[in-house]
Amino acid sequence: MSDTRRRVKVYTLNEDRQWDDRGTGHVSSTFVERLKGISLLVRAESDGSLLLESKISPNTAYQKQQDTLIVWSEAENYDLALSFQEKAGCDEIWEKICQVQGKDPALEITQDPIDESEEERFEEMPETSHLVELPPCELARLEEIADLVTSVLSSPIRREKLALALMSEGYMKKLLQLFQMCEDLDNREGLHHLYEIVRGVLFLNKAALFEVMFSDDCIMDVVGCLEFDPALVQPKRHREFLTKTAKFKEVIPITDSELRQKIHQTYRVQYIQDIILPTPSVFEENFLSTLTSFIFFNKVEIVSMLQEDEKFLTEVFAQLTDEATEDGKRRELVNFFKEFCAFSQTLQPQNRDAFFKTLANLGILPALEIVMGMDDLQVRAAATDIFSYLVEFSPSMVREFVMQEPQQTDDDVLLINVVIKQMICDSDPELGGAVQLMGLIRTLVDPENMLAPTNKTEKTEFLSFFYKYCMQVLTAPLLASTVDEKNCKDLQEGSTKVNPVCPDNFQTAQLLALILELLTFCVEHHTYHIKTYIMNKDLLRRVLVLMNSKHTFLALCALRFMRRIIGQKDEYYNRYIVKGNLFEPVINTLLDNGTRYNLLNSAIIELFEFIKVEDIKSLIAHIIDNYYKALESIEYVQTFKGLKGRYEQEKDRQTLRLNRYRRDARTLDEDEEMWFNEDEDDDEGEAIERSKPEEEFPESYGKYMEAKKGAANGTNGANCKPSTSPASAASSNGSPAKSAAPPATPVVKTAMVGLVDYPDDEDEEEEDEEQSPRKRPRLGS
Repeated sequence: MSDTRRRVKVYTLNEDRQWDDRGTGHVSSTFVERLKGISLLVRAESDGSLLLESKISPNTAYQKQQDTLIVWSEAENYDLALSFQEKAGCDEIWEKICQVQGKDPALEITQDPIDESEEERFEEMPETSHLVELPPCELARLEEIADLVTSVLSSPIRREKLALALMSEGYMKKLLQLFQMCEDLDNREGLHHLYEIVRGVLFLNKAALFEVMFSDDCIMDVVGCLEFDPALVQPKRHREFLTKTAKFKEVIPITDSELRQKIHQTYRVQYIQDIILPTPSVFEENFLSTLTSFIFFNKVEIVSMLQEDEKFLTEVFAQLTDEATEDGKRRELVNFFKEFCAFSQTLQPQNRDAFFKTLANLGILPALEIVMGMDDLQVRAAATDIFSYLVEFSPSMVREFVMQEPQQTDDDVLLINVVIKQMICDSDPELGGAVQLMGLIRTLVDPENMLAPTNKTEKTEFLSFFYKYCMQVLTAPLLASTVDEKNCKDLQEGSTKVNPVCPDNFQTAQLLALILELLTFCVEHHTYHIKTYIMNKDLLRRVLVLMNSKHTFLALCALRFMRRIIGQKDEYYNRYIVKGNLFEPVINTLLDNGTRYNLLNSAIIELFEFIKVEDIKSLIAHIIDNYYKALESIEYVQTFKGLKGRYEQEKDRQTLRLNRYRRDARTLDEDEEMWFNEDEDDDEGEAIERSKPEEEFPESYGKYMEAKKGAANGTNGANCKPSTSPASAASSNGSPAKSAAPPATPVVKTAMVGLVDYPDDEDEEEEDEEQSPRKRPRLGS
């Protein structure tokens, strides 16, 4: 749509009383059958989707602000605003709203929401009382004016009437002239009354009054009135701060006078809201919503005006990246960009995207690389804030830049390593900056925001890059503080020494806890890369040295790292833990903790409980085989008895499986199957003899065992024929390669398989194993 008059942005007020941008589109007013009335429709300019459909209700209070804003509430705690690109479009829609409601378009507000009781009182009032009559603007009448302003705040109708009266005949400017007189005369009583008047006028929440009060010729007098709070013994010196202490610094001269005026106004109004006015009570919260909106839309306008100045940002970046720029000048440039990025948060999403892409194209990331390496703490802090805005906006953009940096010999010059070093070297005892930077690094290495379909290889490429160039920088303090004695690759029993953590001061412990938190995140979200790194660096052994720290929170971080590794239920990790005997420092800590029931005790027991519940067999066997004697005395929980029970169950299960294997090994081979088939074709007498009662079985089995003993004494069992065996007598064409065993063995197999296992079968099983090599691996296991 080419008509820019009706181009609008749609805003909604969130729970924090901040305006959220819902998108840009074009507004129209039309009859909607479904809503049965004239409605405001806003369709997105990008795809034509419906951003807003709102019926113009006869009872809704619409308010016009700053010539280009229309604000209203559709329900309790749901405020809407339309910000027009042009004043003409705002006037056109405002006239339509007033036409539907039967109001005069000259008004700035159509009506106020009122409750029934107030409406009844309002109807009972005589018509002459609808207008608020203000006393003459004189020094002697200030108390009367103050009482009037204070009395109307509880009534929406009377607030509106008072606002209309104050805007007429320049009443506000006359009041501010009285302030100058009272100050010259040092009339404290009058100054206290003016404080109550100006504060009450601000609480009227009227944009038209704000336009007058915050104009260049009035705003400092407004601030002056607010200095004389009757509750204070001495007045505050807010004007002195705004005019002398707070300096307006132009890193690059701003030639647009309107932009300069808007910046000054926004700073001063923000100061009034944040510093001068007391924190509003629950009942006063909504009284200043228009003031919040005033500041918000001013910021939007400032950012938009700066963006439209093509030369300005180019010049700023040229000076920021110029090596000849003095440190003081560069500090001012960085602080400007910090404020600029903060203001940009008021932009709608597509404009904010364009804003950050512009900064990226101008070279904000290489500039940050230089600035974050400076010694000035304030500059580094400001650069960190800018970096956080960029990471929050687009982690992929930052990752792409990092990977495109030239791979120099010194990895410290990489931007992400500069960030890691700043985190490690944070001089703040509470590590406030380090916590912020750790969060940014975590965002950069989080695979959840690497799922853009346009670049499917981003995850693999960046993680490979990070583990190759950056991980050693991140883990350097951890490895330096947990130096293992001699060689940490010594994996023999007892090789895990009780090593002290050096140094073990509070600040170092906090830093190591941050690093461990990030490594724990990597274990959970990076599979192959972190596993390889842990194995190659024997990292878990070094981390578990921290179990000896005097700081319990650090020991818990080390334990959490191990818990997350075990939680992966990866046999590679399990074998690594078993081979390295890495439960020893954990169990030592548990035993050293004694009978104290604390968080460390609970966390360690939860680790073993998890192993028990998940039935991680390799770890259970390792724990019971090596540590059960030390743990069996712990009876206040059933965890370790449960582990022992699991261990015994698995042992019984393996024994049973082994026995089953031994019986199953006596399966029939092809020749024996043929022997049975041929046996069934013999005459009836042979069949009868083969099916003799089971009481004859012991005799044939005993003679079969005698034949085996003879073979064991050197007799050639392969050529021995026990003709006395009834079963063997039935074979008239058996192969001489078969011993007496095959005829007897099938009888045993068919009659007793799975029911009886004989103690003397071991010799037979050894022969069967030689005949069935495919069973060996399973048995060996």
